[in-house]
Amino acid sequence: MKRRTVKTISILLIIALGFSGTAWARVTGEVNRMMARSYDLLVEGKLDQAQKIYEKVLQRDPGNPLALNNLGAIMVKQKKYREALTYLEQALVRAKDYRVKVNQVCEVDGACLAFRPMTAAYGDQDLTPLIRLNIELVKTRLAGPR
Repeated sequence: MKRRTVKTISILLIIALGFSGTAWARVTGEVNRMMARSYDLLVEGKLDQAQKIYEKVLQRDPGNPLALNNLGAIMVKQKKYREALTYLEQALVRAKDYRVKVNQVCEVDGACLAFRPMTAAYGDQDLTPLIRLNIELVKTRLAGPR
């Protein structure tokens, strides 16, 4: 009897994990599409619209370092450097082992780079050094002219 119960529970777990994997793939694909759209809006100068989408991304995928980085880029564009630094520092904490395939990069006012993802959470580009670079650029901007 116990053996049958264990087998039944195992089968149910496998089925549940299979469905959750499918749901995760759907969410990841949707998040990726949202990220690409928000990047395009950022490049077009539609910062408010881009920001709203990045915020929705963070509701679905809390702590997404790419969304946080790009929100930092929006803050730079709006000359809100302290807010940009806050987003970038949050992104850095979450960027460890986060790899993404990036197919476009935009420079924002010489102080911060935003990235357009090609695929969701996995690829060949480590975000950590890119975010560190952005943090240094924003800190330089905060320090003012020398």
